[in-house]
Amino acid sequence: MPLQFWLDNAAIQAISFNYGYQIMSDRLTGIEVFVRALRLGSLSAAARGMGMSAAMAARHLGALEARLGITLVNRSTRRLALTEAGAAYLDRAERILADLGEAEAEVAARTVAVEGLLRVSAPAAFGTRHLAGLVASFARAHPKVIIELGLNDRFVDLLEEGWDMAIRIGRLPDSALRARRLVPVRASLCASPAYLAAHGTPRTIADLAAHQALGYTLSPHTGVSHWSFGTDGDVKVPVNTVLRVNSGAMLVEAAVAGLGLVYAPRFLTAAARAAGQLVAIDLDQPVMDLGAIHAVTHPSRHPAAKTRAWIDHLARAMPALAADW
Repeated sequence: MPLQFWLDNAAIQAISFNYGYQIMSDRLTGIEVFVRALRLGSLSAAARGMGMSAAMAARHLGALEARLGITLVNRSTRRLALTEAGAAYLDRAERILADLGEAEAEVAARTVAVEGLLRVSAPAAFGTRHLAGLVASFARAHPKVIIELGLNDRFVDLLEEGWDMAIRIGRLPDSALRARRLVPVRASLCASPAYLAAHGTPRTIADLAAHQALGYTLSPHTGVSHWSFGTDGDVKVPVNTVLRVNSGAMLVEAAVAGLGLVYAPRFLTAAARAAGQLVAIDLDQPVMDLGAIHAVTHPSRHPAAKTRAWIDHLARAMPALAADW
């Protein structure tokens, strides 16, 4: 075929593509004008937010209504009033724009370099015993990330306090935060060999009444007056605490020193048990299922690349770390 035919055909295809793109772009702009106008209360406010004139915004809304063949909004000089059809369309339109925004954010997040300040909150005892190696290996893989690690046993407010993510342990309450389960958490009841030699080894939950307990003040299940047994923690056992403290690490050290029984996550007692400093005790009721270690982030579906990289690193590394717990 003649060269001119191919050139003409290519030009027609390019014009068709550009025309189709323009129609799609105008359609999305019309939808955004409609949604913004209803959110902000006026077409002029929507126009300002989108960087266009009020007349242009009105044209986009008019084109949207013409394409649909319905009136979405009744306009007056003072207010906009949704029609019945407009109310139904608004719900779908908001979802379309939200999905489009999330899709764009996801693609953008995948192209952003893993760099910058990463602020991580974690429980004090867990962080002290187990995070140093994980932080070091992450830093080697991502040298442009600076990690600020806040070790605190209280539940920090991620948004208010500016944390990128938090490591949280246990059964999480319902919230808008997004949580990724990393590894399960098992409990252990332990005492030092010296304590057991002096006081005997409890065999039943009833035996605990005759023993010295070390209570964690921040837990309702391993606390200062009652300990919870049974997988779901539904068996409440009164205990006599001789030490009440808000530090899990301190409780373990006190137990190693022979002060009493400690009821704590296995990740806190693992090293002392392996060294023979603590002995695990089995009773006639199972220890409580403490849930899991979670990586918790903001409600946004697409955290920054540095945050996603850190959480992926935890998910890969922690199962091997937890194997000895």
